[in-house]
This record gives sequence, structure tokens and C-alpha cells, in this order.
Amino acid sequence: MSDANRQAERRGRLRFRSWHRGTREMDLLMGSFADAHIGTFTPAQLGLYEAVLELSDPDLYNWIAGIEPLPPENDNEVMQMLCAHRFAKPD
Repeated sequence: MSDANRQAERRGRLRFRSWHRGTREMDLLMGSFADAHIGTFTPAQLGLYEAVLELSDPDLYNWIAGIEPLPPENDNEVMQMLCAHRFAKPD
């Protein structure tokens, strides 16, 4: 399998995981984020996003909604994009 095919498969898995989080609110938020951004992520950003997907829905929701401050260990460029995505206007 070529590297391009592996990356496409990885992006597809991440999209699927984003749309199937377990709570509808997070499915919509994470799924729409993945659809908007995952196609342009670098391999390093894909790794950061994979780590985000390992976090719990309640924690993610609270951080994204601004209910709780984002912990420094989770503050990275992908998480910042995800937090900003909540305020993005649909096309």
C-alpha cells in the first residue's frame, strides 16, 4: 500500500471516529470539524487529532464550550482549531 493510500485510509478512520463519538452533540461538532479540516492536516496534525479523539466527550465538550479551561497538556494547534470551529459560520 502506498503512503498516499495509507494517509487516505487514516483520514477516513479519523472521520468515522469523529462522526461516531457516542453523544449526538459531539458527533456533530467533531464530525463537522473533521469534514472541514482533516483533508488538509499534516501527518503531525493527524497525530494530534488522533490524541484529541482519545479524550472523553464530557471533557472535550467542557473545554470547547469554555465551561472549563483547556489544560496545558491538551493545548495545541489542533485543539485551538477545534475550539475556534465552534464559532465558525456554516458555508
